[in-house]
Amino acid sequence: MENWRPGSFTKNFSWGSEQGFAKLHESIRLGFDSKLEDVTRDAFRKRLAGFASEYIPINFFLFNRPRNGTDYIMVDELVFQAITAKHSQRFDKLALFAFNFSYVGIFKGAQSFQRRPALWATAYVKERLARQYDWDAERVSADDIEEFLLSEPRYVAQTARKVATNLAHLYKIGRVADLRGDRIDRWWVDALFLALDRLIEDQRLEGESLPESEYADFLMRSDFSAVSGRRSTEKDLAIKHLVRLYTACGGPNRFSDEAVEARTKILIRDIENWVAPNDPAPKGAVHPTNSKILKSIPPACAMLAIYAGFQVISSIDLDEFDADKFIREHTREALERLKQEGIEPTMSAEELLKLTRGE
Repeated sequence: MENWRPGSFTKNFSWGSEQGFAKLHESIRLGFDSKLEDVTRDAFRKRLAGFASEYIPINFFLFNRPRNGTDYIMVDELVFQAITAKHSQRFDKLALFAFNFSYVGIFKGAQSFQRRPALWATAYVKERLARQYDWDAERVSADDIEEFLLSEPRYVAQTARKVATNLAHLYKIGRVADLRGDRIDRWWVDALFLALDRLIEDQRLEGESLPESEYADFLMRSDFSAVSGRRSTEKDLAIKHLVRLYTACGGPNRFSDEAVEARTKILIRDIENWVAPNDPAPKGAVHPTNSKILKSIPPACAMLAIYAGFQVISSIDLDEFDADKFIREHTREALERLKQEGIEPTMSAEELLKLTRGE
């Protein structure tokens, strides 16, 4: 049994009540200097001096790992969304997922429990909110969280009240109530990518490399589905498409233009002299089977997304994506292709209706 310890989560932090995780969003931008490049932990902390407490972002939301004796904070999906998109409710829910998933790596001076510092929150979501309350967030409160923690022998801290009030506050501004939906949402798609980023990097800390062929199975064995909202058939079917997109784009290496360029030339051999596009704006990748399977990706990944079976759209279309319009246009294009190939229906609409009614 692994003990739960709150660590620095008992510290006071003021992120407001109306702006969601806006302060975290800005903290990430400041800490990374608005660049998709790994940053040293010390540099991140210095850049946040005078703006916000750095302990909550770097100890509970971001991923840390040592490299050549220096602690770094890694670029992953949460950082990508903070730097390439303005603050939104979608970011808030992704950030809340990152907290509940609770994989933050290791750094100098960290104790073993700090590798997954919020397992008490992971358990609260899995065992209380999901299993007992069926995702009814109306039943979530500081009192309920405190009672849950104090009733658990896994929780070994001397106090639970401050942890409970802080967590209840995060759940409010992070819109935990939205986890009840069973339809695919863009934050959930982003969360899947983030989960894989963290799982793969966590394996690397052990000196192990997770084969691409095992990404989907490893994801399903993790806490991803347990803490990312109500499970559904639609979500389960989307996972295989999204894991294929994640893998095609290079997984955690998708933020490196050089790595993506090399991968593109290997996988798509009919492309000669391929270079990364100059436009730095993210592209959108939407799957033709379900317009809700929509993912923002680094622009260099566009050809790889097509290779994975996705349709790529511009950053403008991504921001203003109309699912109904996409379905209509996709259907019209499919019918046009059938017409050009000389394929015609063999029964009338009336005959088809009779068939579906069992007449």
